[in-house]
Amino acid sequence: MRITLLLLVSAFWLFAPPVHAQEQRPNVLWITCEDISPHVGCYGDRYAVTPHIDKLAMQGVRYTNAFAPIGVCAPSRSTLITGMWACSIGTQHMRCQVKLPDEVKCFPEYLRQAGYYCSNNVKTDYNFTHPPSAWDESSAKAHWRNRKAGQPFFSVFNFTSCHESQIRLTEAEYRKRTAQFTDAEKHDPAKAPVPPYHPDTPEVRQDWARYADMITYMDKQVGDVLAQLEKDGLAEDTIVFYFSDHGAGMPRSKRWLYDSSLQVPCIVRFPKKYETLAPGKPGTTTDRLVTFADFGPTVLSLFGVKVPTAMQGQPFLGTQAGKPRDYVYGFRDRMDDRYDMLRAVRDQRFKYIRNYHPERPWFHDQYISYMYEMPTMKVWQRLADQGKLNGPQAIFMAKSKPMEELYDTQADPHEVQNLADRAEHQATLEKLRAACRQWQKDIIDLGLLPEADLRTRFGKTPEYAAVRQDPKAYPLERIAAAADLANRMDPALQAPLIRSLKDTDVAVRWWATVGLGALGGRKLADEEAALDALRKALVDSSPIVSVGAADALCRLNRFEEAVPVLAEALANNNEWVRLEAINVLDRIDEKARPALSAIQKAMGDKNQYVVRVVEHTLKDLK
Repeated sequence: MRITLLLLVSAFWLFAPPVHAQEQRPNVLWITCEDISPHVGCYGDRYAVTPHIDKLAMQGVRYTNAFAPIGVCAPSRSTLITGMWACSIGTQHMRCQVKLPDEVKCFPEYLRQAGYYCSNNVKTDYNFTHPPSAWDESSAKAHWRNRKAGQPFFSVFNFTSCHESQIRLTEAEYRKRTAQFTDAEKHDPAKAPVPPYHPDTPEVRQDWARYADMITYMDKQVGDVLAQLEKDGLAEDTIVFYFSDHGAGMPRSKRWLYDSSLQVPCIVRFPKKYETLAPGKPGTTTDRLVTFADFGPTVLSLFGVKVPTAMQGQPFLGTQAGKPRDYVYGFRDRMDDRYDMLRAVRDQRFKYIRNYHPERPWFHDQYISYMYEMPTMKVWQRLADQGKLNGPQAIFMAKSKPMEELYDTQADPHEVQNLADRAEHQATLEKLRAACRQWQKDIIDLGLLPEADLRTRFGKTPEYAAVRQDPKAYPLERIAAAADLANRMDPALQAPLIRSLKDTDVAVRWWATVGLGALGGRKLADEEAALDALRKALVDSSPIVSVGAADALCRLNRFEEAVPVLAEALANNNEWVRLEAINVLDRIDEKARPALSAIQKAMGDKNQYVVRVVEHTLKDLK
C-alpha cells in the first residue's frame, strides 16, 4: 500500500505541469453583448456614448473585420461555442434542439481538461443542450471568483441589455433603465443616423435612439466587469475579448446576411506580459477577417491547448494561428416560424448572397411575430401597404428576391446597390459564387435538406456524424444541383424539374416542387404537364414533398386540390411538416378557409412556432 502511494505521488510530480508554468498561463475573459453592430465610439460612430469600450480599444487591438455567421443569437452561439459551422452540425435553424455526436464538443470542455476554470454568466442558447462537462458553472452567479485559488480561468459575461427586445421597452421601463443617465448620455432621436433602407419617420428615429441608449447602458456594464478584474489584481494576467453576438437588433439588420447583421465590434486587450501574442500594439487596428467559428480555436491556441482536428474554425491568435482568411461565410435557414435559406461569402471588399428561395420575400408575407413587435417594423410595413415607399426602403418589401446579390461594401456599406447583373462585376460574382459552393461542400452544408427531412433522414444518428459515416446518405452535389435548377425560375426548365419529381431522393423531389411553384405566374411551356406531375406528388411517400407539391399548386392557382393536403398535413407526426403546411396556408389568406377546422385544431400544437403562424392565419380569416 505504501509503495503504491509513493508511486502515485512520484507519477504526479513527474507528469503534472510545474507550478511556475501554470502561473504563466493567461486567463481569458470574454465580455459579450447582444444585437449590436460596431455602433460604438472607437469605430467612428459619433452618435455613440461608449467611454468604457473606447478606453478598452485604446488599450487593445480593434478588429475592423469581425463577423458573426448569422444575424440571430442561437445559431450564432452554436457556431461560437463549438468552433463548427451550425449548418454543418445541423443547428442552423432558430431554436432547434440537436443531439451532437461525440466528436463535436463545446470548446471549454478542452480547457477544463487542461486545468482551467470555466464559467459562463449566463446565456447559453446553443440549439443543443450543453453537456455538464462544458462549464464548471453556468448561471447568473458564475464568476472567476468561484475558482480554486490560483487556478487559471476562462470566464464569459454576457449582457442582454442592448438586445432587440430592450429597444421596445415600455416608457416606464425605459425611464427606469436610463434614470442615472446624464443629459449628455441620452440620445436625441432628431440626430439619429437613419440608414437609407429605413423610412425616416419618428418611430424609426425613436428606435435608433433607444438602441443607442441601450448600448450606453451596456457600456457601463462592461466598465463594471473590467473594474472587478482590476480590483482582483488580475488585469495584468488576463486577455480580454469584447464582442457582440451579431449585428444590430433592428429590422433588415437582425436575421439577415448584410454587414449590418453580421459585422460586430471586436476588441482584444493583452496585458504587457502577453503582449507578444497581440497582433499589434495597444490602440491599433487589424483588418484581418475573423469569424465566430474561429473564436473557440483561438482561445485554445492562446492557452496552448491543441485545437481538435474536427473543429472547422482556425485560430487567429496564439501558437497555432493560421494564415489570414480570404473569406468569411454566412447562413440563414428557418427563422422562428418562417422558412428561408440563404448563404453568403465575403472577402475584404465584396459580399455575395445566394437566395435559395427567391420566390419568397424578405419581409412581406414573411411575418415573424417577434420581429413585428418593433415599432420600426410596424411603420415600415404600413407604409409599404400604402404604397408610400421608394428606393432602398421599397426593395426589402418586394414580393420576391433575386437569386443572387453582390455588393461592394466599401462603395456601398449599406448594401443597397445589387451588382449581380452588372457586366463589369461578373468575374467577382463567379469567384464568390464558387467560393460559396466550395465552402458548402467542405463543411457538408446540411441546409439543402428541408428541416422535416433533416430530422428524420438519418434515424437516431446525429446528422453531422451520419453524413460522414455514409456519404451516400446525403448526396450533397446532386441535391445542390436540384436546388440550382429550382432557383433559376426559368420556364424552359420545366421538363427537367418534372423529371426530378421522380428522383429517389426526397430532397431532390422537394426542390423540384419548389422550382415548379416558383414558375407560378410565368408562362409555362406545358402547364398541364406540370399540373399533372404535381398532382401525383401530392401523394408522395414523403409528406414534406406532398406539402411542397401543394405549395406549388397554390402558386399555380389550384387551391381546391392543394388545401385538403395541407389541412391533412397539420396533423402529421413531424412537427416541421406541420410548420411548412401552416406557412403555406397562412400565405394564401382567404383561400385557406376550407381548412379552417384543421387550422383551429392546430392551435393546440406542441410546437410554439406552428401556433404562432396559426394565430396569424386565423386573424386573417376572421
